[in-house]
Amino acid sequence: MLMPHPAVLRALVERYEAATASEPLDPTGGPGPAIRDLEYTLCVSTGTRDVQAALETARHLLAASAPAAPVPAAVTGRVRPAEPAGAAC
Repeated sequence: MLMPHPAVLRALVERYEAATASEPLDPTGGPGPAIRDLEYTLCVSTGTRDVQAALETARHLLAASAPAAPVPAAVTGRVRPAEPAGAAC
């Protein structure tokens, strides 16, 4: 399965949560068009068919992709050498 970029996935989850909190329901009492679009995109992005499963998968993927906080040099006593100018990533 393709993995969505964490920044894109995080933005989708945030937009979905904001939309569910603010977008009015449609005339039948269901979610509005923005919410439906975000639900679809979340499901496609996470390879799921249900928005709750998509949100759970997205949160799992985001937690797994979160970089570990670097240990401050003051704790390790080591200072990372500077990168040479023009160094490639």
